[in-house]
Amino acid sequence: MNMYSSSKQPRAAIGTAYFMIYVVWGSTYFFIGEALRFFPAYVLGGVRFTAAGLLLLLYAKSRGERVFDSAMMRISVPCGMIMLFADMTAIMLAQKYISSSLEAVLAASTMIWTTLFNVRRWRYNFRNYRVPLGLIGGLAGVVLLYLHELTLPDSQGDIGVLIFLGGMIAWSLGSLFIKYHASATEGVNAWSGTGWQMFAAGLAFLIVAACSGELVDTHWCAIPWQGWAHVAYLVLFGSICAYTSYVWLLKIRPATEVATHAYANPLIAILLGACFGGEKILPAQWLGLVIIIASLVLINNRHRGRHKQKSA
Repeated sequence: MNMYSSSKQPRAAIGTAYFMIYVVWGSTYFFIGEALRFFPAYVLGGVRFTAAGLLLLLYAKSRGERVFDSAMMRISVPCGMIMLFADMTAIMLAQKYISSSLEAVLAASTMIWTTLFNVRRWRYNFRNYRVPLGLIGGLAGVVLLYLHELTLPDSQGDIGVLIFLGGMIAWSLGSLFIKYHASATEGVNAWSGTGWQMFAAGLAFLIVAACSGELVDTHWCAIPWQGWAHVAYLVLFGSICAYTSYVWLLKIRPATEVATHAYANPLIAILLGACFGGEKILPAQWLGLVIIIASLVLINNRHRGRHKQKSA
């Protein structure tokens, strides 16, 4: 049982954190794609997460936190390896076999995996229709968003599906480990553990980049300022703001509710594309948007209806 209750946290802080994982996190897919034009994949992961981890650890140290607490590091480092390194590696490998639209649908399954693996909350999550209906409806809504361009994998693509789902499962298990174990090693408003998660993942990416030759082949001086600007956005907004918000929300809110970002991110991506990219929203996509919003309301109201209880 998490000792912290969301009722003790400012509503504005909770709302800002959800904005980060709903909207800002959804925008990082675009910036990752742009940054990959200038950086090899593992180099990008190494630079991004190492820089974000160091900055967050320095900030935590300036606040007087025990940055080198051994108990916290023993838990946070494996969490970073599972959630950030393993998950991102699976996504990059799967991209060789499956389409981006199928990736978007499979990524939404994170919501389902998190709920299914959260055995401690089965009795609460499945005691009435709201959460199951929200899970099914949200996934159906995401499918409708990408139905017009969705291509099913061939026999080789099946490998990509399995790899990608493995990454989503790793993310879900890592999230639950953070909620029920990592959160016990530091305060709800402490950031050292999150910093070590990102720093450990960044080092792992750099080691793979060095072993694969990516690090040596990278022409650092030839990278234009646009490439560094994309990395800066990913470090500041994608990692320090969004990922840190995600970990903080896991400490104070139910995991199933926090995992709703998996349904919200595709919704935000479609809306941003329509508003700023001139993309047309098809009738099936409008239906998908409505279904996703209704599903989010179902799930979130289910949890907020008992907000006075302690988060578990």
